[in-house]
Amino acid sequence: MHNGGEIAMPELRKCPITGRWVIISTERARRPLNLRLQTEEYAPGINPFQPGNEYLTPPEILAYRPGGAANSPNWSLRVIPNKYPALRVEGTLDKEGAGPYDKMNGVGAHEVIIETPDPNLRFSQYNEQTLQQVFRAYRDRIVDLKRDVRLKYILIFKNEGSSAGATQSHSHSQLIALPIVPKAVAEELRGAKTYSEYKERCIYCDIIKYELKDGSRLIAENPEMAAVAPYASRYPFETWILPRRHESYFETTNNEQFVFLSKIFSETMRRLEKALPRLSYNIVLHTSPLNEGEFPHYHWHFEITTRITQVAGFERGSGFYINPTPPEQAAGYLRKIRL
Repeated sequence: MHNGGEIAMPELRKCPITGRWVIISTERARRPLNLRLQTEEYAPGINPFQPGNEYLTPPEILAYRPGGAANSPNWSLRVIPNKYPALRVEGTLDKEGAGPYDKMNGVGAHEVIIETPDPNLRFSQYNEQTLQQVFRAYRDRIVDLKRDVRLKYILIFKNEGSSAGATQSHSHSQLIALPIVPKAVAEELRGAKTYSEYKERCIYCDIIKYELKDGSRLIAENPEMAAVAPYASRYPFETWILPRRHESYFETTNNEQFVFLSKIFSETMRRLEKALPRLSYNIVLHTSPLNEGEFPHYHWHFEITTRITQVAGFERGSGFYINPTPPEQAAGYLRKIRL
């Protein structure tokens, strides 16, 4: 088993799924407590997500409440259309080309999942019941939207902290349904398929099996889920949460599995919060494209990426990422934290 010690010199590491290269730069290595954190700064104003302010948002699409009328305050979770959507449900795709360029209408959906009525809770402070409800809402919205044949992919993401892209301090996540498969997901699908064709195994299943055995990048585990620092981590303390059994589609996850998913998310986020207080970060759910059958080579998974380092000219120009914190060091630090 890896001892989790320091790497002697900088390393170039290749992600076995996408083929993306990452520089693990020990010359820039910094202890977690000395990392420069990007924390929240929000403009003051009325909170449209707070109970009692439902009139300030578009009518809800989905809500969990014990009773009462739609768009009333008595809710525990609420899903609404984004007031300023990146894509719109109405219209047709109307694909067309102009010389070397292709375009289509911006058809899709853009929704906001208001995860809790409490405006002061950070995601890391959610109890397991609240987390289960959040994951159930993700599943319910994917199941509903996948009936629209124009849609090819649904991306769910969370921006925590203004420097991570959040415009409201009231914790929430967003869903964007797209008429195309995003490039980042397409790269994962291609890499996973190539691996499967060569080795006749799922790369994600192999990664999980290896990380559970090796232990140096393992952050947490339970009978259904694992949280790991990926081998070619792009960012300090980047974390993936994956199902231990092969699961292609997030929307097929059952409520019993959500219990274990909530447990590992709760533990992982509390460890991250203790290591890096008031951390800004992004969470993204990658799942299989809609209505395309089974993907024996692909796993749904969550990616948690921190906003500690900045993506600058080298990264943008080369496609490389420079990560000053080796994943073994980050995982070891998180494992040692007392909860």
